Amino acid sequence: MSRHERQTEILRLIREQPLSTQADLAAALQRAGHEVVQTTVSRDIRELGLVKVRDRSGRLAYAAPDALPTAPSALGASLRRAALSIEASGNLVLVTTPAGFASALAEELDRSGHPLVLGTVAGDNTIIVVAREGVSGAELRDELRASLTRGAA
Repeated sequence: MSRHERQTEILRLIREQPLSTQADLAAALQRAGHEVVQTTVSRDIRELGLVKVRDRSGRLAYAAPDALPTAPSALGASLRRAALSIEASGNLVLVTTPAGFASALAEELDRSGHPLVLGTVAGDNTIIVVAREGVSGAELRDELRASLTRGAA
């Protein structure tokens, strides 16, 4: 099986079932008849840009970046769900999340097209959000904090 075929199969599998770990993904590939090792699965996850998001049951599962919602209301909901704190310094904003949530939230911030956000850098539980030229970190922080309450029931 080629890399392209394997990665296509991975995308199909994560659309059809919640897979939360590399081991889950490797086992699903093996059940589908594809022999893989953990290092190959790890590389495929990185190359495909897979992120972990909450599925309908609230469990973290792999998703393709293009499967993430990008609407501003979705961004507010994601911030409410994942952001523990939002602080500013200079033209930067630091968002802290529970472990494992930063990558998915940063991807949503990037895809949202938020007019004040230039881009993000994510770790496991921390996101650095870079404000656009002429926008202070404090302005961006206030805007992100305000989005926490927009659309909240």
